[in-house]
Amino acid sequence: MTQQVPSTEPELTGVRNFRDVGGLPTTDGRQVRHGRLFRSGHLANATAADSAFLSSLGLHTVFDFRNAADLKLDGADVELTGVRNVNIPLTDPADGAEFWLMVRDGDLDQLRSLLADGRAAARMTDSYRAIITDRTAEHSRVLHALAEDSVPALMHCAAGKDRAGLSIAVSLLAVGVEREAIEADYLKSNDPRRRYPIHRSDNSPAGTSAEVMELLSPLFDARSEYLAAAFETIEKTWGSTERYLSAGLGVTPETRERLRARLLS
Repeated sequence: MTQQVPSTEPELTGVRNFRDVGGLPTTDGRQVRHGRLFRSGHLANATAADSAFLSSLGLHTVFDFRNAADLKLDGADVELTGVRNVNIPLTDPADGAEFWLMVRDGDLDQLRSLLADGRAAARMTDSYRAIITDRTAEHSRVLHALAEDSVPALMHCAAGKDRAGLSIAVSLLAVGVEREAIEADYLKSNDPRRRYPIHRSDNSPAGTSAEVMELLSPLFDARSEYLAAAFETIEKTWGSTERYLSAGLGVTPETRERLRARLLS
């Protein structure tokens, strides 16, 4: 039996951006049940106290959307007794090891050439669109797992913002959560206590100047226009959310009913 989730969010020490998406309203007047679907950044640095809290949630499955480069950088998730960990790599929101090496190590002129004049935000927008069009098999796998036996579930990527954010959004669309509510939850990743810090190899005043931070901010922000680009891509490619779910992800009406039964109150 799933244990009750505390009414206030915990201040986890080694896990950032954790939250329960319970309480979000659907278009037909229902809401997501508390204690069924969680999201966060990676669990590699979870402390013993963090692990104890996560273990108290009665989780069935942790969906880890990180790729091999992420795992090499951050490490594998801590093991939670009795919880299944499923790794489903998704496209990195700012794809490319060379790109991220430049973000970490590049000087101001290099960052300007890479990120200035809207290029950083455009890269993020393009990546959101690509995840929607290119990762239908992965999102289908997640939805079918949730419908069958995988809840309570926790979804995470590295920072819990982009790949996990889109996977949560797709899951919420499938059970009819209002888009405004999906966006409001997505934007919570901007809260200072949730955000992952920007790491630079040059931590001098020049390497972390206001201009450098401004250039990098589109990569580390959750922005409405990124999520809007994903929704627009669904409409443009499939014509509607319903068609995206059925034709794009292969989710039948029966599967959606099972999802609603597992996730909604």
